[in-house]
Amino acid sequence: MSSDYTAKDIDVLEGLEPVRKRPGMYIGGTDLAGLHHLVWEALDNSVDEAINKHCDRITVTLQKDGGVTVEDNGRGIPVDKHPKHKKPALELIMTTLHSGAKFSNKSYSSAGGLHGVGVSVVNALSRKMLVVVSREGYEWTQEYQAGVAVSKLIKGASIRGTGTKITFYPDPKIFGVLNFSKKIIIERAETKAFLNSGLSIEVADERDGTRTRFLYENGIKDFLGKLLTTRKKVGSERFYHHEENGVQVEVALQWTEETENRMYSYANSVYTAEGGSHEAGLRNAIVKGLRNHMERLGPKVKTLPITAEDAREGLCAVLSIFLPNPQFQGQTKEKLNNPEAQSAVESAIRPAFERFLLEHPSVAEAVVSRVNLAAQARLASRSAKDAVMRKTFVSHRLTLPGKLWDCSSSDLAKTELFIVEGDSAGGSSKMARDRVIQAVLPIRGKILNVENATEEKLANNNEIKALTISIGTGIGRDFDYSKLRYGKVIIMTDADVDGAHISALLLTFFYRYMPQLIEKGHLYLAQPPLYKIGMGKEGEFFANDELEKDKILTRIKGRGKPEIQRYKGLAEMPNATLKVTTMDPASRTLLRITRRDIDATNLAFTRLMGKDASARYEFIKENSEAFVRSGGELDL
Repeated sequence: MSSDYTAKDIDVLEGLEPVRKRPGMYIGGTDLAGLHHLVWEALDNSVDEAINKHCDRITVTLQKDGGVTVEDNGRGIPVDKHPKHKKPALELIMTTLHSGAKFSNKSYSSAGGLHGVGVSVVNALSRKMLVVVSREGYEWTQEYQAGVAVSKLIKGASIRGTGTKITFYPDPKIFGVLNFSKKIIIERAETKAFLNSGLSIEVADERDGTRTRFLYENGIKDFLGKLLTTRKKVGSERFYHHEENGVQVEVALQWTEETENRMYSYANSVYTAEGGSHEAGLRNAIVKGLRNHMERLGPKVKTLPITAEDAREGLCAVLSIFLPNPQFQGQTKEKLNNPEAQSAVESAIRPAFERFLLEHPSVAEAVVSRVNLAAQARLASRSAKDAVMRKTFVSHRLTLPGKLWDCSSSDLAKTELFIVEGDSAGGSSKMARDRVIQAVLPIRGKILNVENATEEKLANNNEIKALTISIGTGIGRDFDYSKLRYGKVIIMTDADVDGAHISALLLTFFYRYMPQLIEKGHLYLAQPPLYKIGMGKEGEFFANDELEKDKILTRIKGRGKPEIQRYKGLAEMPNATLKVTTMDPASRTLLRITRRDIDATNLAFTRLMGKDASARYEFIKENSEAFVRSGGELDL
């Protein structure tokens, strides 16, 4: 009844309470990505000082006690009292949402943090934060807990120079396990250094005593060079252009022999994973510039009509813009929405790109040939590909692969497809499954490595056909999410090296040709046990790997003699065991596949699954040494 809903039912969250109540609204979640987002907010504040020419040195320190310190030599956060709120500006910024100097252009002409919630959110989600400001000839300190100031602003000793030093300790009540990844932070720090030429960023890890420093005088030129390290380049020159006219636009690009394009776009040093208006401007400039150049060639060079996809195939580009009032989509800033950015980027890049093609005829010829080749391949493979794709748009009424044991339900919220290795494992899985909601598709051994395969080879591969038809969506450009037949697609391979290799091949296929399954949370890895440890009347224990087996043996030491059985594969496991440990939703463990960092993920697939064996060798060499140094723990 309406009378039950009164004023007493209304909650008013004050100060930073909303952040602690709903952290996902501000940092995207409380998982590993959310934990690291705290570092990005503090780092972005320091980078904003560098963008506006007030800072040239930043240090990020990972402390032994779980804290993180971000220090810069910028102007220092103001410490004088705010005329309206009668509090020191530092305290206001640290404890109040939507406070800061970036909403106008008086103190920052460009900035990555314009929501006014960044550093205050870090404070709210930290059990403790200490801020030290060097400003006006003195050192000023203030301490906070869970977003609330627990000390007054203290004026300390006289000091030379200016800057801000923020140390925070994430609240374990919110984040659970606090384990900052040096690798993730180093990658982000290097990217920021690339985007801000002349800025020194150092990552110091007190946990292992290492220090890594980045300083790139050539900015995104150096960035593109790194991205192209393992790729075969088209043409001897890279296109680079920098222009400032209200919006600062900088781009570096070059074509490669790869079939996919890689476009990395940034706005005010913030990575826009989902692109946005600035990226649309770059795409338009490239396509229009190429078409105009090919029209100028006229009958001298025979070319095919090209599509936008043809023009961008194999392209690797880095775009960085700085604009006064960026409008990001959401607090995690994955997309830029400013409409003026598209025209600013396109008008800056297109004429410069056309001049580049005219002034470098040999490079232009190589690029035109590369684009023409993409158009030829598209036309040549279209009919064969269409024939395969027509078979992929299936429903329960159409013909499915003969080796698929389908489920009876069509409820996406419940249905699951298990992809297993071989007919024997398929038979065991068939017996262990729930026939109503679980389907099983056996595949033959190690499928095609799609990282090196042509579209024609992909279209003719029987295992890829079976996968595509069973899932129902089609692949690549023809992917249709509405045709998805299962809510969960689960890779279930043996818990050994061969099983891991098959999982890697399948992950490569899904990442390159069905990335939407990953983005929308439909792809999983099953966790079948490698060992069964029997303890008589005390029951059985299962371990997924050697490390877990050793932990179990240590835990049960002295309670009797354990019987250890190592499973050679899923087919050797009793159906009841396979069901309880790996397939039953009530008792199993699944790992959901997510993409945390698009740059790192693309590079990993290229290095590990690409044609260049030397890149693979270097990766194994680097990480095997790191594995030994770490004592058996490694974040890959």
